[in-house]
Amino acid sequence: MRTISVPLILINLNDDGFHLLVEIAVFGAKYWAVVDTGASRSVFDKGFIEQNSKEILAGDQSNATTLFTTSATIQTVIPKLKIGKLTIKKYPAVALDLETVNDAYVSLGHPRVIAILGSDIFYDYQAKINYKKLKIFFSAKKL
Repeated sequence: MRTISVPLILINLNDDGFHLLVEIAVFGAKYWAVVDTGASRSVFDKGFIEQNSKEILAGDQSNATTLFTTSATIQTVIPKLKIGKLTIKKYPAVALDLETVNDAYVSLGHPRVIAILGSDIFYDYQAKINYKKLKIFFSAKKL
């Protein structure tokens, strides 16, 4: 089975830890996303989805709970999500407000992100992270 290799960048969080970022492409443009192996599912920024998606639905559940907050969600289908050469068509996306994440990143001199990639994608495409090489590897085919 073919493996897709995608470069990562490691950002320093004020000498108190690190996050990994990966470049993704959605709605015809490139953006940054956080790689979060502890996230049960991927989420997109609510404002970004509201600006770019033609069809938005209210969340099936009224809230999405994270470790830090509970936030109202919206849903959409992203026609094409690209992570390097991995293409995911008709991705059912959940969106919530990522503004506090972006405020923290910008205050530390890091780029804004439009998504947090989580275990739904990592599991489906059998992701493996190589920290030494700063790469994430995906199976080309979904499980």
